[in-house]
Amino acid sequence: MQLTFIKNIQFTKLIKADGRLREFNFRRYNSGNQQPAIFSVNVVDNRDNRIIFEMQKEENIWKIIKQQLPPWIIENETNFHESIEEELKNS
Repeated sequence: MQLTFIKNIQFTKLIKADGRLREFNFRRYNSGNQQPAIFSVNVVDNRDNRIIFEMQKEENIWKIIKQQLPPWIIENETNFHESIEEELKNS
């Protein structure tokens, strides 16, 4: 029997969104060698409600999986892509 270990990736980034710095928490789902990889991202809004969404790599770009989200999250999709790519390079 062969054991395979998959590195867990979790990180937090401060990104300016909707006029203020917000803490975005990223976590990669351990899907083994299955593709595509998915990141779960969560953040707190102005009313302290947690917003959770997922990102998936499409054509070498991390994109938000479509769902209803506030505009300040959708506007930062490029920043999320850059944060994920930077973390993957460093891990």
